[in-house]
This record gives sequence, structure tokens and C-alpha cells, in this order.
Amino acid sequence: MNDAPNRLPLVFTVTSGKGGVGKTNISVNLALSLSRMGRRVVLLDADLGLANVDVLLGLAPDLNIFHLFHKGVSLKQVLYKTPFGFHILPASSGVAEMLSLSTGQKLDLLEAMDYLEDRIDYLIVDTGAGIGDNVLYFNMAARERLLVLTTEPTSLTDAYALVKVMHLNHAVNRFRVVVNMAPSEKAAKQVFSKLYAACDHFLDGISLDFVDYIPHDAAVRQAVIRQVPFCHMAPEAPASLKVADVARKITGWDSDAHLDGNIKFFWKKLLFQEQSVA
Repeated sequence: MNDAPNRLPLVFTVTSGKGGVGKTNISVNLALSLSRMGRRVVLLDADLGLANVDVLLGLAPDLNIFHLFHKGVSLKQVLYKTPFGFHILPASSGVAEMLSLSTGQKLDLLEAMDYLEDRIDYLIVDTGAGIGDNVLYFNMAARERLLVLTTEPTSLTDAYALVKVMHLNHAVNRFRVVVNMAPSEKAAKQVFSKLYAACDHFLDGISLDFVDYIPHDAAVRQAVIRQVPFCHMAPEAPASLKVADVARKITGWDSDAHLDGNIKFFWKKLLFQEQSVA
């Protein structure tokens, strides 16, 4: 990776309260869209025991984060340059040891992240789904959280559960929201309004920002089957154009990024949180 100018990279998660909402697909296509805009992007597959990013991209990296922790390889060696203009930090699949990071492992990763500090613009963290420890840790540490939900009632319920736990247990009060696979803009805004109303009624001080919606699009499924990003396979498809819109909006978040948006602080917050609850 080329050295970047002196600026702090922005760390944000793409997260969800339940699986099956297209979170990883959005992560991959946001990474591609931002890289097309000239941004240097690393996508971290933070679903550490159930890797999906490399599968969606049709890639088979030889190394992943497991090797960083257990085999003594460097972060530079684990970083995998995709054919789509961005790098990934692949997770391992079916490795139980990766489901919960120890303090020592987080320290190792913090030290390894020094390599990225001056080389990228965005670290996108594709979290697991739900409210497991790793999901909460990554969301707590990131500067921004992009919450993905669909118009299904269970998605709404689980999204609220994630916001509630993050707010009550970790004092996280700001979420950006994307409604995926929406049948219409009206339906997307209706489900966002329901989430907003629930949070406004039961949780004090929550800030929810409706970023956009991604329409239901047959091109998305076709791209998944072909194991390529839909923004690459069908750049003019409705879903692709909407993801590009979301990416442009994300570039506007830069003005909000201070010292607590950078990579080192991201991992230090992970470590501090674990120590504070031990």
C-alpha cells in the first residue's frame, strides 16, 4: 500500500442486529465504491469465526487474522489486495479460538495496526450480527456505526436490541441507518420511523440518522452467485447507484473525525473496554 498524506483514517462499522440483512454485501460494495472515489480502503472481516468477505469476493487468501495471532505473521502479510481497488483483512472460518479476542491478542493487533495508520483513509469493520461480545466491542470502539436493517419485523426488533445494549452498556448514542432490500423508499422510511420512535420513547439521548435505503435488486443475488461485488458486475443497477450515494455521504463524515476516529484509538478503546468490565 502507498503511504498516505498526514490525515487520520476514519474507522466505521457496518453492523446489524440479526443475520441475513445483507450487511457484509453492503460492506464489500461500500469498500469498492469508496476506492473508486480515490480513497484508500481496508475492509476488516470482524465476523472472526465465520468469515464471509472473501467468499463474497470469490477470493481464497492464504493468510488471515488467525495467522496474525497464532502463526507470527505480520499485518502486512495478512493484508490482501483485491482486484477491486481495496484491501481486506480476512477472518478465519470455523475457528473457535477467534470468536473471543483476549486482551493480549487485542494488544498484538493494536501494535500491528501501526502499519496502517498513515496508509489508508477508511477502515471498514464488517462486524458479526447480533449482540455478542466481539460485535459490541467493535461497535463501541469505532467512530461511526452504520446500522443495517430490512423492513422485516424481526430485523427491526433486533436492530433496536443492538442499539439498546450499546446505549445502556457502552454509552454509545449515535447510529447511522441504512435500510437494505427495501421494496420502496416509503417502506424504508417507515421502518426507520418505527426504530426512531422506539428509541425516542425508551432510550434517552439516542441519535439516529437515516442515511439512505438500498432497493431490492435482482442484480444483487446474481452478483452473490458469481462472487463479485454487485457494484462491479452491474454498476448502473439501482442497488449499485444507491450504494454509491451512501459512499459519497460517508466521505462527508470526515469533518466529524477527530483523534478518536483513528485506528490506534479504535483498538485502545477495545482494550480499555475489556479491562473495565473484567
